[in-house]
Amino acid sequence: MDLTKFALYTSLAVISYLMLLAWQDDYPPLVDNNVSVAVPSILSEPDGQRDPDVPISLPEGSAVTNIENSASNTTGGNTRDLITVTTDTFEIVIDLIGGDIVELALPKYLKQLNVPDDPFVILESSMGRTYIAQSGLIGQNGIDNSGRAIYQSASNSYELQSGEGSISIDLVTSPSAEIDVTKRYTFYRDTYLVDLEFLIDNRSSSPWQANAYGQLKRNPFDDPSNAGGLGRTFLGFVATSEDDPYIKIDFDDIDDSSQIIERAGGWIGFSQHYFISAWIPDASENNRFATRKLDGDNYVGEFTGSAFSVLPQSVGNHKVQFYAGPKDQYSLAEISPDLDLTIDYGFLWFLAAPIYWLLTKIDSFMSNFGVSIIFLTLVVKAFFYKLSETQYKSMAGMRRLMPKMQQIKERYGDDRMGLQKATMDLYKKEKINPFGGCLPMLVQMPVFIALYWVLLESVELRHAPFVGWLTDLSVRDPYFILPLLMGATMFLQTKLSPAPADPMQARVMQLMPIMMTVIFLWFPAGLVLYWLTNGLLGILQQWYITRKIEAAYGAGKNT
Repeated sequence: MDLTKFALYTSLAVISYLMLLAWQDDYPPLVDNNVSVAVPSILSEPDGQRDPDVPISLPEGSAVTNIENSASNTTGGNTRDLITVTTDTFEIVIDLIGGDIVELALPKYLKQLNVPDDPFVILESSMGRTYIAQSGLIGQNGIDNSGRAIYQSASNSYELQSGEGSISIDLVTSPSAEIDVTKRYTFYRDTYLVDLEFLIDNRSSSPWQANAYGQLKRNPFDDPSNAGGLGRTFLGFVATSEDDPYIKIDFDDIDDSSQIIERAGGWIGFSQHYFISAWIPDASENNRFATRKLDGDNYVGEFTGSAFSVLPQSVGNHKVQFYAGPKDQYSLAEISPDLDLTIDYGFLWFLAAPIYWLLTKIDSFMSNFGVSIIFLTLVVKAFFYKLSETQYKSMAGMRRLMPKMQQIKERYGDDRMGLQKATMDLYKKEKINPFGGCLPMLVQMPVFIALYWVLLESVELRHAPFVGWLTDLSVRDPYFILPLLMGATMFLQTKLSPAPADPMQARVMQLMPIMMTVIFLWFPAGLVLYWLTNGLLGILQQWYITRKIEAAYGAGKNT
């Protein structure tokens, strides 16, 4: 390439880069500015608008009386309708009408990296956004049958103190001569799992019976935790059945029809990028799980448990669990069977799971997720070194034959049959398999695709710093340096590889680095770092193996 062309291409590249930076300044990424604990939005709602639309179907054998699928008929105006609970892992607001969790934030996960004391919000009830966790008792003697139960609390604010392992919040119904119901939340230190227990004091002369239910109500606003790019993850309800361990139900699926699942144990949740909320009912009982759409563009995923009874002059209880927090693969696996599948690695989960295990082990030593990604890619590359060697040997052989193949093309011209026969004779003479580089590449591709999904799904990537300007590997590179370097490595790899015989295919291969660079501009930096590292290691491998092969070929030719 002469100096004039080099200067023109360099100037074009610099101008394009500066235009890209200017475009980013004019159109920065959207930031979620909703307040994490928007209490005024709840207080401003008219009375009677906080109905859970309690489940209208129960497991077989459960008695149902007076269940209304309508707004609550409770009235009041009590200024202490809301209480707050603060632990090391939660900032929670509970509505005493129904005892529902209407706000839930995670202080260990910030909404924005450089904004302290602004935790990421999972559950919320604010203008344009509804995502709350509701629960109660329905059925024969359920206190939520004809309207939401009204609870009382000893305090309007609770906090897990230093040195305490857990804190229990008792919500009690108004004193009754015969039945007292207590809804008890128990929060534990250093965990995102909550125990919910209904305590029944039956002082009457008749048996008491009800069904516990829990539901997640959400309207279809965008995922606030999505990293953007083309690697968008699933947003919607998730459940499990005896036939299918992991079921995904998005809003469109619910628009088409409601889903109903009956099984022992089980769970139902709502999944978004990096985070999940889920109800986990009693594993020893039969439960009914359902999804449906309500009025006002709200969607519900819910469970209804089997009926439980409390004998006259007796005290009884019923327990369920609620999880709201990060998608930690090993923590979710311990909570309930198949709950860890909500970390969706796709059909390559059997490869992704051990890769994630290896990544966590490496990161326990490195304490820098970016460095851990580099070392993980290095380990995977080393594991496939022999396959790569076979691939690059084939490519080196094809590159060595390019002059002879060009001569054959000139000799036979438009004689396709003669050209094909002469080419195959040349391969046979030189002992080269033109497809020898394909099989090693096909074997490696599933592993690298699985590695891609591991990085896309790993909550550890969120707000993970690397070096210098890369303070958050879950968002795009602010200066697009990594994507441009990745594009350069792809371009160099195409130059090191033998050009395809077909001119159109050769042209596509030349354009591929440009197209991939444009696509990867918007990918999370951690994913681009993986592809860049993979490309650099591939170049080093190809250069070393090709040089060794050419040296051996030259030595054999001289003897």
